Amino acid sequence: MEEFKGQPRLPKFAVPKRYDIRLTPDLTSCKFGGSVVIDVDVVGDTKFIVLNAADLTINNRSVSFTNKASSKALEPTKVELVEADEILVLEFAETLPTGMGVLAIGFEGVLNDKMKGFYRSSYEHNGEQKNMAVTQFEPADARRCFPCWDEPACKATFKITLDVPSELVALSNMPVIDEKVDGNMKTVSYQESPIMSTYLVAVVIGLFDYVEDHTSDGIKVRVYCQVGKANQGKFALNVAVKTLELYKEYFAVPYSLPKLDMIAIPDFAAGAMENYGLVTYRETALLYDDQHSAAANKQRVATVVAHELAHQWFGNLVTMEWWTHLWLNEGFATWVSYLAADSLFPEWKIWTQFLDECTEGLRLDGLAESHPIEVEVNHTGEIDEIFDAISYRKGASVIRMLQSYLGAECFQRSLASYIQKYACSNAKTEDLWAALEEGSGEPVNKLMNSWTKQKGYPVISVTVKEEKLELEQSQFLSSGSPGDGQWIVPITLCCGSYDVCKNFLLYNKSDSFDIKELLGCSISKEGDNGGWIKLNVNQTGFYRVKYDKDLAARLGYAIEKKQLSETDRFGILDDHFALCMACQQTLTSLLTLMASYREETEYTVLSNLITISYKIGRIAADARPELLDYLKQFFISLFQNSAEKLGWDSKPGESHLDALLRGEIFTALALLGHKETLNEASKRFHAFLADRTTPLLPPDIRKAAYVAVMQKASASDRSGYESLLRVYRETDLSQEKTRILSSLASCPDVNIVLEVLNFLLSSEVRSQDAVYGLAVSIEGRETAWKWLKDNWDHISKTWGSGFLITRFISSIVSPFASYEKVREVEEFFSSRCKPYIARTLRQSIERVQINAKWVESIRNEGHLAEAVKELAYRKY
Repeated sequence: MEEFKGQPRLPKFAVPKRYDIRLTPDLTSCKFGGSVVIDVDVVGDTKFIVLNAADLTINNRSVSFTNKASSKALEPTKVELVEADEILVLEFAETLPTGMGVLAIGFEGVLNDKMKGFYRSSYEHNGEQKNMAVTQFEPADARRCFPCWDEPACKATFKITLDVPSELVALSNMPVIDEKVDGNMKTVSYQESPIMSTYLVAVVIGLFDYVEDHTSDGIKVRVYCQVGKANQGKFALNVAVKTLELYKEYFAVPYSLPKLDMIAIPDFAAGAMENYGLVTYRETALLYDDQHSAAANKQRVATVVAHELAHQWFGNLVTMEWWTHLWLNEGFATWVSYLAADSLFPEWKIWTQFLDECTEGLRLDGLAESHPIEVEVNHTGEIDEIFDAISYRKGASVIRMLQSYLGAECFQRSLASYIQKYACSNAKTEDLWAALEEGSGEPVNKLMNSWTKQKGYPVISVTVKEEKLELEQSQFLSSGSPGDGQWIVPITLCCGSYDVCKNFLLYNKSDSFDIKELLGCSISKEGDNGGWIKLNVNQTGFYRVKYDKDLAARLGYAIEKKQLSETDRFGILDDHFALCMACQQTLTSLLTLMASYREETEYTVLSNLITISYKIGRIAADARPELLDYLKQFFISLFQNSAEKLGWDSKPGESHLDALLRGEIFTALALLGHKETLNEASKRFHAFLADRTTPLLPPDIRKAAYVAVMQKASASDRSGYESLLRVYRETDLSQEKTRILSSLASCPDVNIVLEVLNFLLSSEVRSQDAVYGLAVSIEGRETAWKWLKDNWDHISKTWGSGFLITRFISSIVSPFASYEKVREVEEFFSSRCKPYIARTLRQSIERVQINAKWVESIRNEGHLAEAVKELAYRKY
């Protein structure tokens, strides 16, 4: 018995082939009963059967094992549920006969409120509070609903039967084959599923409306949502039908189930979950309301739907062998969701926006406390934390880098053959590389191992000496410390125009090239800004670039003269900012570069410029508070040009990107304290309070208005704050609620900040949404940290071991910038650290250390004050 405890994986002497599951949930008492009959192939000599179970009460008398050949039923001599390891150990008197047998188990459980396993979500119907029952099994919570081999490689077929109140809608992965009504209860049976992993099994029971459509090959697609919200499902339905058609072509394999349901759940921890044939979503990621949703909400719905549907092939049909390969699922689905969105909405320039994914990956991977894309997982408690920017965003970025290196057609061909080969089975990272290597003839395995097996990424330093171009790679760390990684880097570069473009692999630490031979151009002497060299063309590579002073000046000039693509303008700015944070470039040089962007018009570039200005403002408040007003003046001058062009009101026929930009620019001006913006926002907000359908405050600028209102709110003038809370309480649209929550804590008055934080813990805020309210103003940092400590017991009990709890730590700890705070945080958590927050805690503390070092560097920077004042008052 002891040998099964403390093991990361289940023993392999019995293999499940088919599950027959029956569940009877009681939505009033929030309990459920159930039974499972599992066809098991006993492949080794054993007296034991070991499978996963957690938070269940097993009915010991119901447990039996029957060998199919002898039909002899064996009852276990011992049934033990080991909660610490989430396993159920059944011991029998004699060695079990090998071959096929049937294991039967009866059990009971609780519909919990933790948004995992088999749980309850609440909703209102005709003014009455009701419960629905929902499952969320990824990564390892199917075991909380029924005993099973809860590992992705243990694929089986599933036959599900539900006993539910007759007025409710009951959904599962497969279509209904039979429904028997008996008084006020009904028994619903579903078709048997194809072979699949336990984490993809799903059940949802409640009151729902739906909208429906079909693909050209007859697959029925539905979007389910709360009664009365069916119209809000039409946009997602349309995206889903088109995306299924697109993926069928792209992967050269049709969608493998007869139907696809997508359903909005009011309480949902993640953004969405790709359960086979029954995809569950947060309301904000599936519902779109013409009247009250912003352009950003529309884009979110499209990309999340495309991401989840990509999983129906990549993840569900072909599944990772173990959680070490999670990135194969998530990185790939992220990358391909951009491919789909770009095909459906070319005007969104979604591949330019992909740079935001890239930047988030680079940001996390610049930490010493990052982890490789392929990460060893030894305990299920560690899995939640790797659903992060490395698995999703770095994963997607290195796939994009590889695709642009191999070429789109070759990549697609090889991918289709990989999916055909591993359909209904499991695969590892190496299997994908092998398929791509075979299709391309390139050393994919060798190239990609340097990106997935070690953490981090390189910065390529570029210098020109006597017509020679010198490249050197070293590991980039945001702390500025040296790292020892080395990569095979796909280098792309162009000189003076995009007509001459070279690409090659950099294998060594450094290399030098004759510019004329390599690029057919020459870089003339200093003072002539005509020639420029840009590495990592269009930012397809997952690395940063540091240029020597002369090359950097030439690129600044090329930006002003509009000679560079928007993706390259983004990359030059983002790399310079990262190098400045790592104390490898001065803040003066970064601000001077930012001034070159004063005529920038592209959404993604401006959006990053805004984000960077926030970060500089925060660090300057700690390092040089006396310069803050001048910096704000400079940033306002950078954004005013665009703000004036866009105006507060949308123009007929304007682009999706203009709508996105308008919201971000006015939010930025409000946070910078720009008087005209604050006054205009206040005027429009009051018109909105008087009439919620006013054209003066459409969804795209609401967040800006809410933030502006909170800039003026204080303990002595609470009217704006109270009004926003009223809007929050009156709306039933999740997107509106999260828009308000994400604005409230931006208030500079610490008394209001504390009230907002306490409000997040109240019953008025669903626990899935509390994390939206943690973005506090710089004035509120200390208040938020004290609040976190005072409420830690309650927070850790409520958000438990889910991944949402990590947001509390990263949001509240990361913004600090002193070594003293590092000691305080370490001390507080020394007795409170659990495995599922350990990685996030280390990363957050490292960010504080990076900020503290950056503050010291800025304090010691000579001539900064003169440069900032000159930029603040520069007339263009």
